[in-house]
Amino acid sequence: MGVYPAYFILIFVAFYFFLFSYSSSKYIYQYFRKRHHYGRLKSIVNIYRNYLLLGQTLLDKVMVMSNMDNQFTYFMDWEENLLQMENQGSGGILISAHIGNWEIAGHWFSRISQSINIVMLDAEHRQIKEYFDSILQKRSYNIIPIKDDMSHIYQIGAAFQRRELVCMHADRFIEGNKTIKKNFLGEPASFPLGPFIIAATFRVPVTFVFAFKESLTHYHFYSTTPMVFGRDIPREKIIEELMTTFVSKVEELVHKYPRQWFNYYDFWRIS
Repeated sequence: MGVYPAYFILIFVAFYFFLFSYSSSKYIYQYFRKRHHYGRLKSIVNIYRNYLLLGQTLLDKVMVMSNMDNQFTYFMDWEENLLQMENQGSGGILISAHIGNWEIAGHWFSRISQSINIVMLDAEHRQIKEYFDSILQKRSYNIIPIKDDMSHIYQIGAAFQRRELVCMHADRFIEGNKTIKKNFLGEPASFPLGPFIIAATFRVPVTFVFAFKESLTHYHFYSTTPMVFGRDIPREKIIEELMTTFVSKVEELVHKYPRQWFNYYDFWRIS
C-alpha cells in the first residue's frame, strides 16, 4: 500500500514501545537530558519521536532495498568524495555510526562502479541475511561477518586487493575489544579501535559517511573528504587523527539531528 499507510500504523507501534520499553527509554531519556540539556517534558516527548523515527528508518530501508526507492528523494553531499576515492583506484574504507539511516546508502552506492562490502557482527549478519533474503531482490553489496577467529580481517584485506570499498561502524564494540576514550557530547565515552587500526594498517583512503532523514520521504547524505596517509606516517598518529575527526563529525551531526541517535544502552557509563 506504500509508505504512508505504513507510517500511519507505525504511530501506534512506536507508542507501544514508548510505553513498555523502559530499559531502552531510560537511556534515551538520559541522552536528551544530559547530552542536549532538554527539560523533562521535552525529553519524554522526544523519546517517542525517537522511536517513531527509528521505525520509519527501518521501513525506509526495507522499501529502498526492495527497489521501491522511487518514493524517496535525497540530497548527496558525498558523491564527489566517493568518486574521488574511486578514481584513486586503491579501494577504501567508509566509516559510519548508529545514527540516522546510513544502511540504505548501501543500495544507492550502486551509482559508483566499485563493489561495496559491509562489515557487521556475525549474529547480526545471520539474522539480517535470513530476513532480507526472504523479501529483497539482489543486494548491491556484500556482507563480511565479524567472527571470533578473525577471518574477517582476511576478507577485508582481500577486498582491498580487489580495490573495493569496505564499510563499517565505529561507535559500538564487543566487551573485551580494544577501545579508546574520547570526549563526546560533554563526557568521555569509549570508541572501538578496530576500524581505525584496520585503516592505519592497510593505508587505504578513509571517509566518514552518514545519512539522515529530513522529512518523511527525503534524506540528506554526508561524506567527508577522503583522508589518505603515507607509509612514513606512524600508525599511532593515523589512529589518533582518524578518531578525533570521526568523533568530531559524529558530534556535529548528532547536534543537528538529535532525535536520530539509535544507541539504546548507556553509551557513556560503559566508558
